[in-house]
Amino acid sequence: MSGIVIESPCIKVCLLDETGRTCTGCGRTLEEIARWSRMTDRERSVIMARLKSPSLSPPRRTAP
Repeated sequence: MSGIVIESPCIKVCLLDETGRTCTGCGRTLEEIARWSRMTDRERSVIMARLKSPSLSPPRRTAP
């Protein structure tokens, strides 16, 4: 039986920004992280595109 693989921007560096609402590791909001596995492919694609756009995404930390 094969599992479904969902692309994720998570880099396993989970730290919140100073507002406590956005992960500085992946750039997603807490709401986006919580809903990620229940989002449609389209919803995830929109977020992934935002995160890949240098002008729209917050600076991201890199995994050690």
